Amino acid sequence: MNNTYWFEAREVDSYKNGYQVIKNLNVKFKLKESVIILGPNGSGKSSIVDLINRNLYPVEKDNKILRIFNKELIDIWELRAKISTVNNEIKKRIYPNIKVIDLLISGLYGCYCKVNSSNKNDVKLANNLIKSMSLQNIAEKEFFCLSDGEKQFALIARAIIKNPIVLILDEPTINLDLKSQIFLTDKIQKLTNTGISILCITHDINLINKNFNRVIFLKDRIIVEDGNPYQIINSKNINNLFDVNIKLKEHDNGWDILR
Repeated sequence: MNNTYWFEAREVDSYKNGYQVIKNLNVKFKLKESVIILGPNGSGKSSIVDLINRNLYPVEKDNKILRIFNKELIDIWELRAKISTVNNEIKKRIYPNIKVIDLLISGLYGCYCKVNSSNKNDVKLANNLIKSMSLQNIAEKEFFCLSDGEKQFALIARAIIKNPIVLILDEPTINLDLKSQIFLTDKIQKLTNTGISILCITHDINLINKNFNRVIFLKDRIIVEDGNPYQIINSKNINNLFDVNIKLKEHDNGWDILR
């Protein structure tokens, strides 16, 4: 049994509504690894998340392998206990007047409203998380009063209160203004140092920093590059990935885009 990888796919194809959304996927994700999947809209990034979360299923064929935590068949409840996913759809489920501390506690119960039956241990877990993630300034604020960046990070905090093995961030900076993007990027950078396995799905190169172990370029539902960010992120590869003509300037913690 291989205990190194939490996800393994070999020659995996998948369809949604008759359309092939995953083409011959061959990839492995290591435990305690921080990975970014980078690609343009429509490249198939979120389909990989759906495959992991069992919202999509692979086509059965010879040589196909799909294992999650070393299992080809995994109970959906076991999966949800081990993997937490944050996407923009979650915001629509949140009760707008819930306080951040109550939002974190709701993650222990799988709901999105204040839990009246919570106990002292729940509050202790939430307060410890608030301290470790430096959320003291928003803990007592209502969710709808937060900036977009603060809302997104509050949802990330909620997602990890049950100590999942894997955290999936699906387009975490989408629809955020520049200030919120900077806030969230800084917070995610600190999160990569905690040891949790992170899979971040994005088309935003500004999210990539030195703390991510690996970046995967996805184009037309096919992996075109896979490696250390500082080895494969360059002007030529980014121009090919996004069909643009820009230059990248590397700095200590990432890249700037020059037109």
